Amino acid sequence: MKPGGKHISLLGSTGSIGRNVLEVVRSFPARFKVVGLAAGRNITLLAQQIKEFRPRAAAVFNQTLAQELAGLIGSSWRGELVWGDEGYQYVAGLEEAETVVSAMVGAAGLKPTWAAVQAGKRIALANKETLVMAGELVMAEVRRRGAELLPVDSEHSAIFQVLTGQRIEDVKRIILTASGGPFLDWTWARMAQATPGDALAHPNWTMGAKITIDSATLMNKGFEAIEARWLFGLPWEKIAIHIHPQSIVHSLVEFIDGSVIAQLGLPDMRLPIAYALAYPQRLPLDLPPLDLPQTSALTFTEPDLDHFPGLALALEAGWRGGTAPAVLNAANEVAVQAFLEGKLNFLEIAEVVERVLGEAGTEALSGLDQVLALDRAARAKTTEIIEGLKGTRR
Repeated sequence: MKPGGKHISLLGSTGSIGRNVLEVVRSFPARFKVVGLAAGRNITLLAQQIKEFRPRAAAVFNQTLAQELAGLIGSSWRGELVWGDEGYQYVAGLEEAETVVSAMVGAAGLKPTWAAVQAGKRIALANKETLVMAGELVMAEVRRRGAELLPVDSEHSAIFQVLTGQRIEDVKRIILTASGGPFLDWTWARMAQATPGDALAHPNWTMGAKITIDSATLMNKGFEAIEARWLFGLPWEKIAIHIHPQSIVHSLVEFIDGSVIAQLGLPDMRLPIAYALAYPQRLPLDLPPLDLPQTSALTFTEPDLDHFPGLALALEAGWRGGTAPAVLNAANEVAVQAFLEGKLNFLEIAEVVERVLGEAGTEALSGLDQVLALDRAARAKTTEIIEGLKGTRR
């Protein structure tokens, strides 16, 4: 297999993953060139990135922001400036882009990632919602178009690395590790009083707000289980989750002979990013080594689903399959944003998601339009429920 291509389109360039991708690119200027950048509303940072990396095209959320961005860049850059869904899909499908890094946050990443799949690209996938919402459809399209999907999440990258050279039929189960987030040892009553600031204080990783809240509820780990089911083609019963507060073992694979192989490393996203960009080669990253003698004891426990109802809901949706994970994701995105805005308390995130998921039926996936329609409907329903809760507090 050839190593990752030189030319990269980066979807979600101003987010946490996107900034780390550009750190890797800076470290290997002869190896990588950015040809496309896409961001949401942070045009100040995007303008800086455009000036530094000189991509052929850049995309933002809407035309108004594109006009403001043009003013920030000035006339020295001659690339294309596009916007909206069509703009994101255009950047994802740029002809010269050999690798597309899908790092947009949430459901917004589905359509541009789909465009990259249809263009037959190598995709470094950090947007787990793509496979949560439409994994069955996306993987079928990957096979049909001859695209490649390489994981960027540290847990899936770990499994991918362990499975290299192994027979999938020899796998007994894969074990995703979770730090447990900031509330692992909090009481239920204390979690009910948790502020967004409390939830955003992740003990090990530096991430964006949405994924950090999902890590606090452990909803994110449920999403990763659903993603792993499609990424590795394993039945649901072969996917397990262990709480590992140290975040040194990024995931494990247990084989039918009783062997368990793990991938270890520092909690630094540049490691899985660089592996996905250069695969099957490895890059000499200038990072401190993992000093095992100085590492604290490594512990593993089963997750308490009563303590983390968000994880329980995600596992239920993964077991149900079909359209349930898409509904789950939409409800969670709206509920998390409501928590960040002070409209819900921390425990109400799971309560609201449970109501939406409980009222939604489960259908077989039939196409991307169906998934997007369900996403819109679930968001509207979640908003309605949150507004109803606000009314009872007046």
